[in-house]
Amino acid sequence: MLVARSIALFVLAALFEIGGAWLVWQGVREHRGWIWAGAGIIALGVYGFVACGQPDAHFGRILAAYGGVFVAGSLTWGVVVDRFRPDRWDVIGALICLAGVVVIMYAPRGR
Repeated sequence: MLVARSIALFVLAALFEIGGAWLVWQGVREHRGWIWAGAGIIALGVYGFVACGQPDAHFGRILAAYGGVFVAGSLTWGVVVDRFRPDRWDVIGALICLAGVVVIMYAPRGR
């Protein structure tokens, strides 16, 4: 159950962080205005609180593992929202990152 909760929190964190960064990008780079950027800043703040819900107590481990989720999530966001088409190297890289997430977060440690 802890693994399912952890994965759900990683996905939720990715939605807030990637979505927040995208909103800031839209507000500034695409000239949609400060309301978009402000919404992005709020979403980025929420991301920080979501990350705190992880069951593991080690910030460095959580943030390192989240990096892999961020990589895969960013490519997925690009496909869904921006119609980006990743090549095979993007996909292979994302899968390697996700394998790292599994090793870092869910490998047995004999606690």
